[in-house]
Amino acid sequence: MIHLAYLLVLIVFITPLIPGVLGILLPAVSWLPPLGYVTPHLGAFATVADWPNLVQSVLLSLFTGMGSSLLALVATFLILRRFWLNPRWQKIEYALSPMLAMPHVAFAIGFSFLLAPSGWLYRGFEALGVNTAGSYSLIQDPYGIGLLLALAIKEIPFLLIMSISVLQQLNVHKQLAVANGLGYDNKQAWLKVILPQWLPKIRLPLFAVAAYGISVVDVALILGPSRPTTLSVLVWQWFNDPDLALMPRAAVGALLLLTTTAFGLLVFRTLEWLGLKQCRQWQITGAATLRNSVKSKISGSLLTLVTLLPFMLLPLLVIWSFAQRWRFPDLLPTRYSFRFWQQELTPLVELIGNSMMLALLSCAVALVMAIFCLEYRNKYLRGLPLWCIAIPLVAPQLSLLFGIQISTYWLANQQFVLWVIWSHTFFAFPYIYLALDGPWRSYDSRLDQCARSLGLTAWQTWWQVKRPMVMPAIWMALTIGLSVSLAQYLPTQMLGAGRISTITTEAVALASGQDRRVTAIYGLLQGLLPFVVFSIGLTASHFSSRFHSRKPSAQQRSTNTDDIICGKPDY
Repeated sequence: MIHLAYLLVLIVFITPLIPGVLGILLPAVSWLPPLGYVTPHLGAFATVADWPNLVQSVLLSLFTGMGSSLLALVATFLILRRFWLNPRWQKIEYALSPMLAMPHVAFAIGFSFLLAPSGWLYRGFEALGVNTAGSYSLIQDPYGIGLLLALAIKEIPFLLIMSISVLQQLNVHKQLAVANGLGYDNKQAWLKVILPQWLPKIRLPLFAVAAYGISVVDVALILGPSRPTTLSVLVWQWFNDPDLALMPRAAVGALLLLTTTAFGLLVFRTLEWLGLKQCRQWQITGAATLRNSVKSKISGSLLTLVTLLPFMLLPLLVIWSFAQRWRFPDLLPTRYSFRFWQQELTPLVELIGNSMMLALLSCAVALVMAIFCLEYRNKYLRGLPLWCIAIPLVAPQLSLLFGIQISTYWLANQQFVLWVIWSHTFFAFPYIYLALDGPWRSYDSRLDQCARSLGLTAWQTWWQVKRPMVMPAIWMALTIGLSVSLAQYLPTQMLGAGRISTITTEAVALASGQDRRVTAIYGLLQGLLPFVVFSIGLTASHFSSRFHSRKPSAQQRSTNTDDIICGKPDY
């Protein structure tokens, strides 16, 4: 059975690649028989090449995506250097999960309400007597600076969480002690000793952040520039063109977006190679005093910004959702009302139900698949290929889903709910797998051997011995998967063909210029739903951990692994 499950996982990840690639290449050369294109030609490439401001759109995507990733990487390193061995780190680690739970769309809506020309920040300046007329706005600015900052702030918690296991493997405390003995202070040791080891191990999360920033659509629709737009938004507009005869142009755009993302990742990999392998004189110059070193106050300010900003945006969304009259530059509304909540209550119930149904089904399937793959690796020492994890994280969603969407046109009976659940499973599986990978590696297999020697079957051993020990990790993995599924916009829109609505798709649609009060309601719920999921998951994980590690009574044997297997019974 475990062989069939492992084979099924490979099929689930291989099958979308073939139609995903063919669904881009064939329409790009204008071969699409359902639309009457049966003679391949390169006319769509010429159309895209002649598109006005295409180069500016590509540069905007590279600037916002790579700039936000680089900024998030530097901020993450500064925060780790300042707080990793600090007693405050444990509190910081507890706060990372709720910050990560806030979806990008909800964060973008709150960010726009805060920094728009009539936002709360400008209202505060007006209250202090500062005239903000004609001030520069970071929301939909022509250079994409607001989009860059929002993406960078939102991705810092993700890189911090991914760095925890990396730094635990590096044993930072001992390496710093050795470096200090050689005359390096902590800042020099972090830069010359820890950074060259940390950066390669954080490469895949960094690539995921960079690929998302270059190809993001939903956040760019809310915060990004509009004339010209980023390349991802431009391709999304081409894809939604009602004239199906222009589908080859959209295919070429998806191919260009894929190429642009690959170029951005190649630049990051080249810079890493140059800095750590080729031009490494800065690593071996000795313990000379570093000039213009970044002060620790900057790290504290960055951590304060990353920590407080998501929690500041939620109250702002709450106030906007109840505001009936809020004129600029009033700091608070002059009149409140429940009218907007009452008129949206019925559709909200349906949307939340759809969102939770899709998330629960897709994450349940992804969780079972991940457990089977990890058990297969423990039994046969053959892990899941790295590309199965990397492709959903690194490949642009728009390019991959475009090819799959084209492939679905060949099916006469289209099951949109099934396609959406499958796509959510495809994108949630890597996060669940990575969340369970560490606990499965640290599990002591001697416990299984002891249980089997006492007469338990393989299934009984897993259910009665291993499952209780890894149950906290399973709860956390399921929580992460649910949060990922709840935030999916493009898979729901494209493979659902607009027939399946969730709280995320409606929030993005309303953020385009509808009433701010209604937008605030949907943005607030889209942000609170993952918070509720994370709270339930943390509570369940905590109780599972406490139940398993409860103190044994005098009549119970020790639960220590070595005592059970190697030691004598201790009553």
